[in-house]
Amino acid sequence: MIRAAIGRFRPRLVAMESPQLAALLATQAGMVSRRQLNALGLDHNFVRHQVDARRWVVRTPLVISTTTGEPTWVQRAWTGILHAGPGCAVGGLSAAKIQRLRNWERHEITILVRDSADIAPVDGIDFVRTRRDLEAMKLPGTRAPVCRIEPAVLLFAGYTRSPRTACGVLAAVVQQRLTTPDSLLLWLDMMRPLRRAKLFRTTLGDIAGGAQSHAEIDIGALCRRNRLPLPDRQVRRRDARGVLRYTDCEWRLPDGRVVVLEVDGGFHMEVEHWVADMSRERGLVVEGSTVLRCTTFELRRDPAAIARDLRSVGVGHPPTSGRVGEASV
Repeated sequence: MIRAAIGRFRPRLVAMESPQLAALLATQAGMVSRRQLNALGLDHNFVRHQVDARRWVVRTPLVISTTTGEPTWVQRAWTGILHAGPGCAVGGLSAAKIQRLRNWERHEITILVRDSADIAPVDGIDFVRTRRDLEAMKLPGTRAPVCRIEPAVLLFAGYTRSPRTACGVLAAVVQQRLTTPDSLLLWLDMMRPLRRAKLFRTTLGDIAGGAQSHAEIDIGALCRRNRLPLPDRQVRRRDARGVLRYTDCEWRLPDGRVVVLEVDGGFHMEVEHWVADMSRERGLVVEGSTVLRCTTFELRRDPAAIARDLRSVGVGHPPTSGRVGEASV
């Protein structure tokens, strides 16, 4: 999987290239450093001849491309690796992308380097200095130096500007089955001290309890803030027609009733999803559950109102009205 993400390259050799250079270019997506060329006995004059002949392109003062078109994402990643030199690693969301994290792409490529490294800036490459042991964080068995997904996303989450984004990426890597909450917690211990560690422990506890999205994690925060019991998440239920359903959040009340909260993201605005949700809700209502719905926007903007609605149907204290068992849509 990782090998495919790094990419293959079949170089078109020029007359003076060596088999060793061909193998190097095949590994590095057609990118090569001047240091590597010098080690193969190919000096500055040889490089200048290839550039003048428009066969090669100078991408940075230290890195040469043996292709002349717009560099691919993989070639840009190799540019950052070769420019930084030995001891670096692809990190952050760039490392997560290589390990198949979806829907979290960023234009800039993150390269982790030693804190003492003296590296000239390169457009589109974010060189992040760290005092941590990069060798211990590297994924074994890859052609490119790539950070394991757990330390990669934890470092990104620790220093990204938005705490919501930080928690969201932790939920995403678990939801996409790229790692587990236990593995992230283990790396969180090994990476002490790490900014936002307390928040991450709470978030990972929510994820381990069944929260599969940031919206569901927000529900956990809402409950703690408003002293409501934490819900069961992603509960398997069969509706009135016998179809297996998964509810977002459930509370079983002392009188035996069940309150369900369904959280709608932006994709629920599509007609097909909306109709499917309505059908699921009808089935649950027939079963005797009280179903409330909210949007992720409401969770962010007015969580107190959702807490009040949950209390009004009996979550957190005995019901105050004889009608609380009626379905609410």
